[in-house]
Amino acid sequence: MPVLHSIKAKLYNNPLTDNPNDMVIRPDSERSLSVREICETAVARGHADISAPAIEHATDIFLGEMGYQLCDGFTINTGWFTAAPQIRGVVEDPNEHFDPAKHTLIFEFHQGALLRKEMENVTVEIIGVADVDATIGQVIDVKTGSVNDLLTPNRNLKISGHKLKIVGTNVANGIYFVNSTTAVRTRVDPSDIVINNPSELIIVIPALAAGVYHLEVTTQYAVGSVLREPRTAQFNKPLTVE
Repeated sequence: MPVLHSIKAKLYNNPLTDNPNDMVIRPDSERSLSVREICETAVARGHADISAPAIEHATDIFLGEMGYQLCDGFTINTGWFTAAPQIRGVVEDPNEHFDPAKHTLIFEFHQGALLRKEMENVTVEIIGVADVDATIGQVIDVKTGSVNDLLTPNRNLKISGHKLKIVGTNVANGIYFVNSTTAVRTRVDPSDIVINNPSELIIVIPALAAGVYHLEVTTQYAVGSVLREPRTAQFNKPLTVE
């Protein structure tokens, strides 16, 4: 079967193990595509027989209806992905009701049969070891357990990576959430950094408004020293406040 797609990837130190030779493979993502951009590329490569605005309009209707039906408890199977509501938390009495303070409603998405089929046409090209000093490898929203996805304002976020410890006197040092739409940067109050280690940060998420954000960590940390100028690690996955 011909290879139709190629994903470039780089090697990063694995912050979750103590093995100094253990490395993980991460896609070298170009950028995040919006619904509009996907519709435009569909038209540009001849994959659509209607205009990009028409595709976008129909997609917005579909996604809105999908979200509505998910909230009524239906499971969705588009062929490309499946989605279903999930409830996390436990009850100690059969007569106990759902309590938002103890229980969390989330929606889980998984790859579907069509996407798994398309993956047969993908090759991964490892283009070398990433030339980075600081790396954000994974974030976990402690409230929901969501990995690399959701943010719960005013609750804890666990950030794992490499050389992330906030060190130095430069005013730029800190942890930031950057709104993807407005580019507004919200800095985590230093008093809300609960754990500040090279491979792990635990913070209290600021009172962010609903939207999509990117996470940045700026620090002068270096092993055994402090850098003259700060460096910034950017997490390549969008994080959502609902």
